[in-house]
Amino acid sequence: MKDMTDIPALMQQIGARAKAAAAELAFAPAEVKQKALEVAADTLWARRAEVTLANAKDMDFGREKGLSDAMMDRLMLDDARIKGIADSLRAVAAQDDPVGQVMSEWDRPTGLHIKRVRTPLGVIGVIYESRPNVTADAGALCLKAGNAVILRGGSESFHSSGAIHACLVEGLRAAGLPEDAIQRVPTRDRAAVQEMLTMTDYIDVIVPRGGKGLVGLVQREARVPVFAHLEGIVHIYIDKDADPVKALSVVMNAKTRRTGICGAAECLLIHRDVVDTLGQGLIKALVEAGVEVRGDETLSQIAGTVQATEADWGCEYLDSIIAAKVVDDLDGAIAHIRQYSSSHTDCIITEDDAAADRFFSRVDSAILMRNASTQFADGGEFGMGAEIGIATGKMHARGPVGAEQLTSFKYIVVGDGTVRS
Repeated sequence: MKDMTDIPALMQQIGARAKAAAAELAFAPAEVKQKALEVAADTLWARRAEVTLANAKDMDFGREKGLSDAMMDRLMLDDARIKGIADSLRAVAAQDDPVGQVMSEWDRPTGLHIKRVRTPLGVIGVIYESRPNVTADAGALCLKAGNAVILRGGSESFHSSGAIHACLVEGLRAAGLPEDAIQRVPTRDRAAVQEMLTMTDYIDVIVPRGGKGLVGLVQREARVPVFAHLEGIVHIYIDKDADPVKALSVVMNAKTRRTGICGAAECLLIHRDVVDTLGQGLIKALVEAGVEVRGDETLSQIAGTVQATEADWGCEYLDSIIAAKVVDDLDGAIAHIRQYSSSHTDCIITEDDAAADRFFSRVDSAILMRNASTQFADGGEFGMGAEIGIATGKMHARGPVGAEQLTSFKYIVVGDGTVRS
């Protein structure tokens, strides 16, 4: 039995076991990893009643903590969401195995044949907050890419994550893979997070997934390399050449489908030429849908809106609130996004190809969209089966992080008694 009071010793033990498991996973056959994930999916669905009961405990805990409606929505699991998690596990299982893929190969005049081949990163530490589905997504993607993973979920989702993790372990056991390949930190003690950030002997990369506070803490204090998933300050710019029907459909979906996810729109920028027509219609539609619109001096004159403050620009609400501002032109929208964006996802609504091209070339976010809801900013929607997060940095991984992004590479060099002159 692990000693839950000696956190440094507990984490060292978890780290050592993960490193040993990673060495085995690095050469595990693709079909074995696939079987582990398929069995995990079947087990999750078979145990859905147990998972729902575990989730009920977390929902009670969340209510006691006074979590917002949006955060409670992120936490909640029902049969439909459990089925979605199981489907994601199967989708990842069915993907091509990235390990061993030849990225490129070439011959040299010296007679050498050189290949660049995908390899696992090793041990990945994932630190996340309230969404229990991250347990399955992160576990599956790390396993697919041949990595061991240490999962440290938020205190809110403690019981749900535990129930989902048990299904993943069942899959590993059935496939004959080391059960230490997917470990979950079995304590709510925050000291475990601090330990993970400095476990350079065991952890190769940390992936934080959560709010600004969590990501900021990890970026400040980690000695292990970090794939940062920063907040989603998502902008939609309505160009003067926007199609009104597309604009209304995209904006309403991007804001109201699920307000608590990182791809939800948080700021609406409207070209001055269409403020009195399309702009008015969009604002009124949002207000009628129950969204609190915090408008600039011009837009706050529309009935039902409130006056925005400087704090509203660059704010991730994760709630039924949106900031709205008039800009003089496309370049004004680009300037605003450059100042306030978190480099996550930004969108333009326009029928003008030249405007879209200018937006795409001048805005440097991980995901850029045209005439599409920002709620598609998701690894599953990108065809990755699932995601471990949206990386907003620029090193190694950027945008949705799927199995392929959880690999590195090595060079295989073959000669025939070849020597260098």
